[in-house]
Amino acid sequence: MDFNYKWKNGRPPTQDEAASSPSLLDESQFDSESDRKLAEENARRYLGVPITIPDDEKSVLPRAVPDGEQADINKV
Repeated sequence: MDFNYKWKNGRPPTQDEAASSPSLLDESQFDSESDRKLAEENARRYLGVPITIPDDEKSVLPRAVPDGEQADINKV
């Protein structure tokens, strides 16, 4: 099976490199961000590494109350 996009460093990354890198493909070949994201997902599937999900950037921990404000413990 052949992959149709240019890799970022001119060669396919190893699975370890791909798992830790946010971008695998050369970004200059894409016209839009949505095209790039779709191609990145396909590249990760091609290499057998987990795809990124939209919640990856969100913290799983609650935010602290800013200084000078009091937390409302009755809010749900």
